[in-house]
Amino acid sequence: MGEEKPATGGARRPAAEWLTPAGVAGILVRHPLPALFACGLLLFMGVEYTIPMIPAAAPPLDLGFIATAAMHAGIEARPWLNSLLAALNTVFVAMQAAYILWAILVEQRPRAAIATLMMFTCRGLLGCSTQLPLPAEFLGSPMDFPVGNVSFFLFYSGHVAGAVIASLDMRRVGRYKLAGLYDALNLAQVVRLLACRGHYTIDLAVGVGAGLLFDMLAAWYLESKNVDGGVTRCCSNCQKALVSQKLTS
Repeated sequence: MGEEKPATGGARRPAAEWLTPAGVAGILVRHPLPALFACGLLLFMGVEYTIPMIPAAAPPLDLGFIATAAMHAGIEARPWLNSLLAALNTVFVAMQAAYILWAILVEQRPRAAIATLMMFTCRGLLGCSTQLPLPAEFLGSPMDFPVGNVSFFLFYSGHVAGAVIASLDMRRVGRYKLAGLYDALNLAQVVRLLACRGHYTIDLAVGVGAGLLFDMLAAWYLESKNVDGGVTRCCSNCQKALVSQKLTS
């Protein structure tokens, strides 16, 4: 009475259904997004292997800079406008920080705060590892954050990543209108940073990805500690639990 072994005859297994024309058509209908990305892979393989490389002595090619060339010229001709936009952007950064602090200190939901700590630590490591040159057309302002025209890391944008983390947290607790407002302000921030040459396009795109990534990593961390840091409030000893790893129900 042993375990029944699978038959090993000469019968041929049928080909995978997705390899048939009907299977491929079904994939295109049911999963158009992966199919689109597959086409993108083939497209950019061709582009990458044929596009001319930028010479070492030439400035970087940034399509975001090209798209905002007219805005850059207008801001450059009006220093007061540059300072105003910088000040408004600094207010938005303060709004992000205030919301994330409110979430952990008042609502006792640490996920956004942990994600922000992870994000800025990783940004510092990457910023020290590869220091990109400041764009030649950079328009600095003493009103910009960090205030005072101090040096900063270009890769990646902490401004954008912080706004993404805050927006995701708002959606988790049903604050959809506030999240939409933050997304709109984040988009305006992206355009302003490109127009003022404060970041390369890749810095801003990776900033969005970093916000999404570290929000997920913070969730995994809290799950490993049996702490609910997302939708509902933590228990009364949540902050102690994060340090001592002794959780109370």
